[in-house]
Amino acid sequence: MKAISLRQYLLLGILVPVCLLVIVNTFSLYSQALSAVNTAYDRTLLASAKSIGEQLDVTGYDEKSELRVTVPYAALEAFEADNQSRLFYRVSTLNGETISGFAQLPFWRGHIPAKPPYAALVDFYDDVFMEDDVRVAVLLQPVASAQGRGMAVIQVAETLELRQTLARKILFDTVWHQALLIAVIALVVVVVVQRATRPVRDLSAQLQARPEGDLTPIAAAGAPRELLPLVDATNAVMGRLQQLLDHQKRFVRDTAHQLRTPLAVLKVQVQSALHGDINALDALGEINQTVDRATTLANQMLSLAKVEQLRQQADLQVMDLAQVVRSVALDLSALIAGKNIDFDIETVPALIRSHEWMLGELARNLLHNAIKHTPEGGTLAVRIVSDSTHAALTISDSGPGISAELATRLYQPFSAGNVRHGSGLGLAICREITHALGGSISLDNRVIHGKVVGLDAIARLPLAS
Repeated sequence: MKAISLRQYLLLGILVPVCLLVIVNTFSLYSQALSAVNTAYDRTLLASAKSIGEQLDVTGYDEKSELRVTVPYAALEAFEADNQSRLFYRVSTLNGETISGFAQLPFWRGHIPAKPPYAALVDFYDDVFMEDDVRVAVLLQPVASAQGRGMAVIQVAETLELRQTLARKILFDTVWHQALLIAVIALVVVVVVQRATRPVRDLSAQLQARPEGDLTPIAAAGAPRELLPLVDATNAVMGRLQQLLDHQKRFVRDTAHQLRTPLAVLKVQVQSALHGDINALDALGEINQTVDRATTLANQMLSLAKVEQLRQQADLQVMDLAQVVRSVALDLSALIAGKNIDFDIETVPALIRSHEWMLGELARNLLHNAIKHTPEGGTLAVRIVSDSTHAALTISDSGPGISAELATRLYQPFSAGNVRHGSGLGLAICREITHALGGSISLDNRVIHGKVVGLDAIARLPLAS
């Protein structure tokens, strides 16, 4: 099924409740108007009954009273409106004996309400007379004269043609006005929704008109305040995508450039061995060194790419930096022992939110660099200290340190201090890892009495909250 658009959702969400409310209101208004019509015409029926009551005469008292009435039909013509309805009447005793009028009109068997709508003993009800629906008013009329006293039951019935005509007119007028109201509301809602959703359509058109590969931020200065979080989130996503694409392009470019050199050297070495220009064993040794450098370069370039990949993932775990560093030091213990290095390690627990590979790669690169630059029989110390917010991993070697010129470009990829023994990616990897974890890294010469006696590599990482 086609997904409903925002405009359709707003229109349905606004117009459907409004239409339902208007429909309910229409029935309510019609019911109230009809009730008002009945009240008005019931008053006319009561006036007719009172008019008949004025024609009554009585002789005798109470049960022995005899009622007499002379009601010419012309007396009721004043209450017939527009010749649309007909009036019938019946005057009876309390026992139901007909005195005058239409004896076929069913005698009243109801009771007077406790609180009549008018100041009279009157009751109103609906009935059928001569196959026509009628509205009947019953008036209990006391009759008194010099010759007696009694009670008469006066019934006046009216057919419903006039009431029904007026009710239809009221219904038509009500429906017409409510339909006009719905049309006005619908027009206003459509216009408002069109204007409210215009920024969304403009934003969509702006994105569709962009050339392929354009990930520049969206310019939506005039967007509504409710749309700004979406624009900001979209710009953030496109920024991350642009960063990934730039990293990918840089990785492909650097890979092509850096691997071309060892492969060319390897080809020359193989050709020299095949032509007999150098001894076979010497050629194999040189080829082995070239393959090792190419392997190290490829592994470190893959590590640099993996840092960027892990940076985009959110499944970080809380790990103990001290435990990771001790594990890496154990793995590199053969290199430490091979150079007869005086090694010292001092750590405290430091919980870091990270990927295990990132902490291990950071410690491995820093410690491997320190071992490589520490002379035979030198000293190498590893310390971890922490405060309330950060942990600091410090690896102190006893090498020659770094020059001021090299310090400015040492974190850049392929900027090795010794091009014959490194790819120039180790510190670049360390910097990317510390930045990905929200930390920092620094390399500081350790100076005693004006002389450089070693280098301190310090990586500061935020503690897990």
